[in-house]
Amino acid sequence: MAKGFLADREKALEESFFAKQNKMLLERLRAEKDQSAAREGLAQTSGIQDAELLDKLADLEISASTWAAISLVPLVEVAWADGRIEEKERRAVLGGAEANGVDPGTPSYELLQNWLTHRPDARLFEAWGEYIVDLCAKLAPSQREALREQVVGRARTIAEAAGGILGLVNTVSPEEQLVLQELEKAFTD
Repeated sequence: MAKGFLADREKALEESFFAKQNKMLLERLRAEKDQSAAREGLAQTSGIQDAELLDKLADLEISASTWAAISLVPLVEVAWADGRIEEKERRAVLGGAEANGVDPGTPSYELLQNWLTHRPDARLFEAWGEYIVDLCAKLAPSQREALREQVVGRARTIAEAAGGILGLVNTVSPEEQLVLQELEKAFTD
């Protein structure tokens, strides 16, 4: 009779052990799936191809919506550099937003349209800069450079969209150049 009692305990212990193991494995599988989905979402919205950088951004819990903010604030700041938004700049910024997964009709898109109509408070750009400095402190130099190229490159495209001085193609106004320098600085501080 004792053997039956111990056998039941042994079986319960084994079931408990394997239930805990299964639960841990399932949780790890879910975390890996979530990590993979986050990485894929970032790749789609950011255009970043660097797998290491995507992994690091996903590890830091940078979501696709956070990426939109990271990438859109500089576009808006460059567009407003000379105190007004030209139609070419507006189209370029909205096109850049759509390329970053910010679709028309979404709250993010509406917020962006508002920023293109009414200049955002300077504190938005300051907060962006502080965030980038903190983020870059957690990245390897090559990752920081890849991120800088992505963000500043898109901002430069907006600066060039307006035509710069006297409508010359691919020129950047002095005001826009200052904003681009501030963007660059955030990645090197």
